[in-house]
Amino acid sequence: MEIEEIEAKLLSHVNAPNYQPVKPKVIAKKLGLTEDDRKPFKRALKRLIRKGLVRYGANHLVKKPSAEDGDKRIVGRYQRNAKGFGFVRPQGVAASKGREADIFVPPRRGMDAATGDLVMIRTYLGRGPGGDQRLCGEVVEVVERETHCFVGTYYEIHGMALVQVDGRIFAEPIPVGDPGAKNAQPEDKVVIEMVRFPSHAHDGEAVIVEVLGKRGEPGVDLMSIIVEYDLPREFPEDALEVAREQAELFDESIPEGRRDFTPDTVITIDPIDARDFDDAISLERLDNGHWILGVHIADVSHFVPEGSALDVEARNRATSVYLPDKVIPMLPETISNNLASLQPDKVRYTRTAIIEFTPEGARVNCEVCKGAIRSKRRFAYEEVDEYLADREPWKEKLTPEVFSLLGSMHELAMMLRKRRFARGSMELSMPELKLDINKDGEVIGAHTVENTESHQIIEEFMLAANEAVAEALFDRELFFLRRAHASPDPKKLADLTEFVRDLGIECESLESRFEIIRVLNEVKGKPEQAAVNYAVLRSMQKAVYSPDEIGHYALASEHYCHFTSPIRRYPDLTIHRMFDQIEHGVRPPQDFGQMQLEGEHCSEREQRAADAERELVKIKLLTYMSTRIGEEVNAVVTGVESFGLFVQALEIPADGLVRIDSLNDDFYRYDATTHSLVGHHEGNSFRLGDVLTVRIARVDLDRRELDYQFVEKTGEQSTKQPAKSLGGRSGGGKFKPKVQSSSMKFSTQSSRPKKGSRSADKGKGGTTPSRPKKEKRSKRRGR
Repeated sequence: MEIEEIEAKLLSHVNAPNYQPVKPKVIAKKLGLTEDDRKPFKRALKRLIRKGLVRYGANHLVKKPSAEDGDKRIVGRYQRNAKGFGFVRPQGVAASKGREADIFVPPRRGMDAATGDLVMIRTYLGRGPGGDQRLCGEVVEVVERETHCFVGTYYEIHGMALVQVDGRIFAEPIPVGDPGAKNAQPEDKVVIEMVRFPSHAHDGEAVIVEVLGKRGEPGVDLMSIIVEYDLPREFPEDALEVAREQAELFDESIPEGRRDFTPDTVITIDPIDARDFDDAISLERLDNGHWILGVHIADVSHFVPEGSALDVEARNRATSVYLPDKVIPMLPETISNNLASLQPDKVRYTRTAIIEFTPEGARVNCEVCKGAIRSKRRFAYEEVDEYLADREPWKEKLTPEVFSLLGSMHELAMMLRKRRFARGSMELSMPELKLDINKDGEVIGAHTVENTESHQIIEEFMLAANEAVAEALFDRELFFLRRAHASPDPKKLADLTEFVRDLGIECESLESRFEIIRVLNEVKGKPEQAAVNYAVLRSMQKAVYSPDEIGHYALASEHYCHFTSPIRRYPDLTIHRMFDQIEHGVRPPQDFGQMQLEGEHCSEREQRAADAERELVKIKLLTYMSTRIGEEVNAVVTGVESFGLFVQALEIPADGLVRIDSLNDDFYRYDATTHSLVGHHEGNSFRLGDVLTVRIARVDLDRRELDYQFVEKTGEQSTKQPAKSLGGRSGGGKFKPKVQSSSMKFSTQSSRPKKGSRSADKGKGGTTPSRPKKEKRSKRRGR
């Protein structure tokens, strides 16, 4: 029996006048369902509960919605669809929760609320977008506007001046008054300030406040994203003045109270085009076989006086933003690329974690101190990989100390990596793809970037330092800004288990992290690999900054913080300052509430940076694809919905939609069980991982949409995973993640490369996760 049929029967049964609350199995028996109907029945019941049409009472009894379930007042964030309806995510509901937590707002019930606005809604039982009965909402008040400024394209029609706002925020263009004041011309990208927001009752009204340039010209897409996401531009003069003063004071002398590491063999390993170096490594082996690892991190706190204008600006920015054409740094380059950059052969101040490990790699001690180093050699990742592949030629190129250090670093790092995975740390196989961008900011190609052992060496040492420092603060009974990654919702893991089994993969309950790891290992190289990796990622919570002691689930770490990148992340700077206070005999401030606010601010800024990056990458990919209309490309199916297939081109990772109404060779239906579209004719089906030949059919740059047209099947399923989705959805069924573009790396003549953490940290991540950057540091540093 189909889920929809069971759902209708179940709802009719519960709404019967003489119905008395009973357990689900009693209802199933009364409906005459068979053993084969057990799974569809469970899904049907879950769907009705999500829609608010039935609910669980005491003892897991299925009940009708009570009168108080309707007519509630709820405050949440509004998301408007171009078709006029919208959804509200209630406050207090984690962003990691699926769409089942959202409340549907029908057309004409959204007032003049725009995407991102904080609104109050009145709930009631009504009809969903598919005509099904569910819990709905009506906006009764716009509590707070997300923004009054928007970016769009100016044009004129029948003597009217209009701006079509980018994206799908507003379905209709916005009339603007007096465009001549800013000398706006048709096809200009402009910034408007909303005077009156549009609603079903009246048109909107806005005024042009800035002309960014002609649509499609180099750099205009970048400026559009900077304005759209309200990213910081120039540093204020008072902040720059503080940076200049710090530059004048610095003379490379080593003051009292700072440990002198300059005689030690210290090196950096970074991307070949890196401009700043915020971490360096030293390592020695004691006579008893113990390892002494030195993780030397740029001492940014020395150059950013707490409470100064520079500190206020850095806190407001909270993170550096890495866009394809531009880096928007957290700190002025006087500091980030000079004073605090651990450049070779120069004395540089550090905050150093000295960590002792047993011969087997178990940590037994950690000391954090102020230091000064002089880096002996700057390595690029590629050089270290060459060294690891064949060490002999490097004996002539390196001093004996540096040659020996590289070998020891590799030995210890691989030992730490093995121990980390053994304790249950996760690593999703999400490929890194690097977009090649020319001097005009245009995409000209892409290539995959390997996460080689040179990257893994640095990643393991950064993870070890972050963990050791967090534990040192915990041992002092201090609250601090952790990198927190909560355990997944058990319901999501139950759904994940069901999803994996539906793909034909046998598994125990995935509430066990080790079972998740086993499944991830089992699907490596198989057609299901991409779908399973995305589904696991989607089931995870987001990593955030918080003083809550909830550990880091993906890393299987009880205590974890960010310590290793204070040049580009404000939370790291707060950790450094705590050690400054400890060394002066002062107990750091322990205002838990203030720390929570600080964590929320930094998490929000991190998410903003990831969103801005994703959208700009999406625009550049769409611009590239718009020059190839009509061409055929190979693509892999990354998501299946009732309305079509989400696919990603394999040559260039551009996500688009193959609409079901364009599949005119058959009549297709959506099979939720197998996450596929199935036709009536034998062999006509599409599922996750299928490789298709598709034609680039339509690109709408203003609405940021790409449509493909199906041509033919190239192969049943692909073992090549798509890169993380840049705006489409991936996965299927309950797992349709809008994964952030943080898996992308960028090659550009003007931008400083990124440092990154793996998707497990999802800063998605992320995880996500997202990925902090400096050539995105190939998924590493600073989880």
